[in-house]
Amino acid sequence: MTRLEGKVAFVTAGATGIGLGCAQEIVRAGGRVMICARREETLREAAKGLGENADWVVCDVTDDASVQAAVDATVERFGALHLAVNSAGTGTAGPITEVATEEFERVMATNLTGAFRCLRAEAKAMIAGGGGSIVNISSIAGARTHPWMAPYCASKAGLDMLSLCAADELGEHNVRVNSVLPGVVRTPMAQALAEVPLSRDEYLSLMPISRIGEPEDIGRAVVFLLSDDASWITGQLLAVDGGHTIRRGPNLVPLFQQGMSG
Repeated sequence: MTRLEGKVAFVTAGATGIGLGCAQEIVRAGGRVMICARREETLREAAKGLGENADWVVCDVTDDASVQAAVDATVERFGALHLAVNSAGTGTAGPITEVATEEFERVMATNLTGAFRCLRAEAKAMIAGGGGSIVNISSIAGARTHPWMAPYCASKAGLDMLSLCAADELGEHNVRVNSVLPGVVRTPMAQALAEVPLSRDEYLSLMPISRIGEPEDIGRAVVFLLSDDASWITGQLLAVDGGHTIRRGPNLVPLFQQGMSG
């Protein structure tokens, strides 16, 4: 079993969904974890469920000072930072001819610039401590087109290139960087995609392993990449998606149109 004893992790959007799934697997593997998100109440509840090896800090990934303060708090609380998972994300839906510039920029601010902001602070802390491992939570949308989801797809494709560039630059400092590309996973953010038959059936038809993913599916892959078992792995884009990306991206326009008409 992959073990993380003696390791400290920082997980963005760690109170729910994939971020929480990653935090749970980190703790299960023996690591300690600082989860961060914007809502204090949700963080408190999640940290309590994670147990004594977890703590929480409020953080807005769209703000430089907030991110730096959260990373500093992690080092202060646990004495070091060895691991990080950048899971914060948001989305939007609409035809590319109709998406407002402000909406495009909102998605980029969290999914790409926010991840950059976190990675920068995390890498500095890891370099100071002798090295570490960072995993960015991307999406199959970074590798396959999704109609009506251009801002989201572009943000995740950008995140994957950020992972590659960071891996190239930070390897000399013993900091590894990889991306995990989940398919559709049962989370609050993706509830409609995973549970509404119109979209669920579209996804399932495109997966060789035809089931909806669970947060722990992603968490287990992330823990491997964080661990010393992956000490010679960096700059990789790992799809954890039931094989979805060997086919094509989903057409979710009927779902979006249904929501607009409702």
